[in-house]
Amino acid sequence: MAEITPALVGQLRAMTGAGLMACKKALDETQGDLQAAVDILRKQGAAAAVKKADRSANEGLIGQSVVNGGKVGVLIEVNCETDFVARNDSFKAFVGELAAKVAAQPGADLEPDRVAAVARIGENILIRRHQRLEVQGSGLVAAYIHTGGKVGVLVEVGATKDATTASEEFKQLVRDITLQIAAASPVSISRDDVPAALVEKEKEIASQSDAIKGKPPQAVAKIIEGKLNKYFETGCLLEQGFVKNPDLKVQAHIGTVAKQLGDEISVRRFLRFQVGETI
Repeated sequence: MAEITPALVGQLRAMTGAGLMACKKALDETQGDLQAAVDILRKQGAAAAVKKADRSANEGLIGQSVVNGGKVGVLIEVNCETDFVARNDSFKAFVGELAAKVAAQPGADLEPDRVAAVARIGENILIRRHQRLEVQGSGLVAAYIHTGGKVGVLVEVGATKDATTASEEFKQLVRDITLQIAAASPVSISRDDVPAALVEKEKEIASQSDAIKGKPPQAVAKIIEGKLNKYFETGCLLEQGFVKNPDLKVQAHIGTVAKQLGDEISVRRFLRFQVGETI
C-alpha cells in the first residue's frame, strides 16, 4: 500500500480537478493506487477534468518529414533535459534532420547522431520514438506540428484514383484532417477500431456512475449506451465535429469532398505524438 501523502493527494487533484477531500478519500479507498483513484472520481463525477496521468517530465520536440511527393512520412519525438534547449533553433534543426534521415532510410542508425548531439548540446538527449508511414496505392501522407513542437500528427488518407490525390481539394482535406487530429486527439478512426479494453473501461465507469443509481435495468442499459455513444463521438475521428465546422461530422465532410471528386476517400491510419506522454 502506498503512503497517502499530501504530495500524492495533490498529484491526484492536479490530474482530475477534484476537491482535496474527495481525492484523499479516493486514495484511501484504493490504498494509494493513483490510477484506480482517478477511476473512482470519474465514476462519482467528481473529476472535473481528468488530465493525462501518465505524462513524463521530459522536455523535447516532435518533428516530422514528408518526402516523395507525400508518399512517405515520419513522425519523431526527441527529448532533452530543459525547455531552453527544446526551444533552441539548433535543436529544432537536429530533430528535423533525424526525421528526414528515417524518411530516407527506414532502418537508419540514429545513435551516432544522438551521441554527437549530447556532446554538442551538453544535455542528455533521448530519441524516444519514431514511426514511418509509406503509402501503398493512391493516397497521401501529411504532417502537422502544433503547440511549439509539443504535439505532432501524421496521417495517411487514401483514394482509388491518382487524379484525386493530385487535386488541391484532396490535399486540403488531408491538411484539415491533421488539424482535426491535433486539436481533438481521437483514440481511433472509427468506433470499430477502439481497443476493447477502453470500451470495457468506459462501460464499467458508466455502470457505476451516480446517474444510474436507483434506475430500473432498462433505463440503466440506455444510460450506459448513451454514455458509450458520447465517448465514441468524442474519441473516434470520423464521429467528431469537424474543427472548421463543429456542426458537421468529419465523416460527412470527407463524404462531401469525395462526392465532389467522384471518388472514394478514406482515412487509413494516423499517428499523434505528444511530448512526454507514456507510450
